[in-house]
Amino acid sequence: MQPVSLFDLAAQQARWLSVRQSAVAGNIANINTPGYQAIDVVPFEQVLDSAKLAFAPTRVGHMPLGAGRETFNLRQDAIETTSPSGNSVTVEQELVKAGEVRHAFELNTAIVKSFHRMMMMATRG
Repeated sequence: MQPVSLFDLAAQQARWLSVRQSAVAGNIANINTPGYQAIDVVPFEQVLDSAKLAFAPTRVGHMPLGAGRETFNLRQDAIETTSPSGNSVTVEQELVKAGEVRHAFELNTAIVKSFHRMMMMATRG
């Protein structure tokens, strides 16, 4: 098993958050579109669970298996209520999602910043 790089994991989460923010923005942009169904991305935990780890050969005769490509699948939100026009977007739900994305970006940035500081201190000393 190869070591998991915190910087790679944080970068992957940042890309996922960017895709989710785009989905939320698209939902808000289509809030008055008749028949529009709200979309979201699969949770980041599912992305991590489905990710394939790359194995590095330890001997000359070993064959590398390669890493899987990351994808962030869109999914229809399971929303019980729809407007009379058939639109399933609600402002409140989209604002909650936007707040979750913002909070996750801030947390991601703080963790990377702290880890970077720790690495810089370790290499100086």
